Amino acid sequence: MALTDPKAKKAAPKERDYKISDEKGLYLLVTKKGGKYWRMKYRFAGKEKTLAIGVYPEVTLKEAREKRDEARKMLADNLDPSAMKKQAKRQLVEEDALAFERIALQWYEITKSKWSDTHANRVHKIIKNELGPSIGHITIGKVTAPQLLEAIRKIEAREAYETAAKTRRVAGQIFRYGIASGLCQYDLAASITDAMQHVETTHMAAITEPKELGRLLASFEFFNGTPTVGAALRLSPMLFQRPGEIRHMEWAELDLDAARWEIPSHKMKMRQEHIVPLPTQAIEILKELVPLTGRGKYVFPNPRGASRPMSENAVRIALRNLGYDKDTITPHGFRATARTLLDEVLGFRIDWIEQQLAHAVKDATGRAYNRTKYLEGRQQMMQRWADYLDELKAQAEAKNVVTGDFRKDGAG
Repeated sequence: MALTDPKAKKAAPKERDYKISDEKGLYLLVTKKGGKYWRMKYRFAGKEKTLAIGVYPEVTLKEAREKRDEARKMLADNLDPSAMKKQAKRQLVEEDALAFERIALQWYEITKSKWSDTHANRVHKIIKNELGPSIGHITIGKVTAPQLLEAIRKIEAREAYETAAKTRRVAGQIFRYGIASGLCQYDLAASITDAMQHVETTHMAAITEPKELGRLLASFEFFNGTPTVGAALRLSPMLFQRPGEIRHMEWAELDLDAARWEIPSHKMKMRQEHIVPLPTQAIEILKELVPLTGRGKYVFPNPRGASRPMSENAVRIALRNLGYDKDTITPHGFRATARTLLDEVLGFRIDWIEQQLAHAVKDATGRAYNRTKYLEGRQQMMQRWADYLDELKAQAEAKNVVTGDFRKDGAG
């Protein structure tokens, strides 16, 4: 007699496990602990076997019968249903091990030591948030170009074109790692380049005209925000390091007596320690902060919790409040400001400037410069730069901007 849903539902545990038969080998095993399991009894190659089909009521009677019928079709083709089930399970495990996101995270763990913490976090977010939801579950060797392009299209749809471009580059690095590891054959990221929306990239806005820079510096006097943000605002053009490096500045990295800021390698984009000579003006600003934040870790702590640095938007918002929009100047743009004026107006050596910008500067033999390379010259350059900024500010405040040769003798 065929089993019914009401009968399966009412089946109660007994002192021993027992079976309730359905049809064509299917039965419900009721354990003494109250568990109910679908099983199918069959013979293959002269041996009696049992196929586990599922747990009731998660697997309904109808679904159990469908699985039984599928198993009977396998038997008709001389295939063992239990063996086929184990093979499918192994395949799922293997495919999961080779899923794009798993391989991407393997590559990430191997490679992240070469990056700054900021860049590493950005790459991790791309893997988890941009690529993972679309293709993360697919075996890396089975991902198709249209599937990758679809993931990129979702980013372009929210007009995050720079993120889309970065995501494609990260995907390319992952596929090339997969190729080298024998897990896939093609760099699909290279194949979708022409299909992406190409939006002209704009560089970080910067002020490189001395008179306008003087006006900007003079406007800092009207900043009415917190002292910590005000200090970060004033130090940004003076030290011209990356915004993330400035806001993550720690008291332990500073030697005010030696007039140095030594940034550890894990904070730097190029993964090399970096020394920033501090002009006297910067030391004065930092000393003003000692009573306010000197007992904590960060020079510029977050007002919501001193265990974190200030927001990445703090200096940007300060500039906006002073009337300077993102198309005029950005915190990152101070780097271009310094590079241009140190070269074209003050006449300092390009390799000194590039070294101070923490760019990948190499000597004539192709080796990276030591962190202390040209340190004495760079100390002079940083002091002259701070003095020059003071001059521009004073001229703007006096509304008497003059032109002239500001070059330092011997700077070239």
